[in-house]
Amino acid sequence: MSSILKFVYLSNSQKKMQYKRILLKLSGEALLGDQQYGIDPNRLKAYAQEIKKVVEHGVEVAIVIGGGNIFRGVSGAGGGMNDRVQADYMGMLATVINGLALQSALEDTEVQTRLLTAIKMEQIAEPYIKRRAVRHLEKGRVVIFGSGTGNPYFTTDTAAVLRAIEIDADVILKGTRVDGVYTSDPEKNINAVKFENITFKDVMSRGLKVMDMTAFTLSEENKLPIIIFDMNKQGNLLKLLSGENIGTKVDI
Repeated sequence: MSSILKFVYLSNSQKKMQYKRILLKLSGEALLGDQQYGIDPNRLKAYAQEIKKVVEHGVEVAIVIGGGNIFRGVSGAGGGMNDRVQADYMGMLATVINGLALQSALEDTEVQTRLLTAIKMEQIAEPYIKRRAVRHLEKGRVVIFGSGTGNPYFTTDTAAVLRAIEIDADVILKGTRVDGVYTSDPEKNINAVKFENITFKDVMSRGLKVMDMTAFTLSEENKLPIIIFDMNKQGNLLKLLSGENIGTKVDI
């Protein structure tokens, strides 16, 4: 493909995308796949392929991933560890392990990536600096944020919203195993009704669970929309960014 044709193709692809820069929030548990613990290489490969598709359409992608498939700070503190701070730091390290795994999977598909961590560990990742992260995104690299906010007592949901605000993302996409927000848990209630759009205030008044309260409030105060969607369904990420009605959008 000539450089002129390639430029026209990329320009047209970018025009079709609903958002230019996104923050994709993935749970650590999502990497379990069909396993009981650890990282499922097939799930990891599937996620890498989904992310590659949107990168090829010119979308700038930043990612925050949890560590629940390896260790959760809250669970650790409640399961015999007396020091919540230590447990949370262990959880942060788990997110770095997942970040390294996702980085490797993406680079196997020839997608350039950078792993940035809130806790310095220069041998394996770059320290988080906002300007550096934005520059990587502008160069078309997928940026993975590890170790949460770097502080105990804050979840990776909060880290996702914080990083999204800092890098001026257009939207937070929360990839889950459920295809949106429902009136009640659809896995327990077959009569649960899905919302296509809902406001922050309605989520609060109905007592619905989207993110932890700190993250949710931070997103609302900064007028940053959140879209909850099923990341495990092939093609959903690209369809969502192409403007199809996928998942549930939470907005002002």
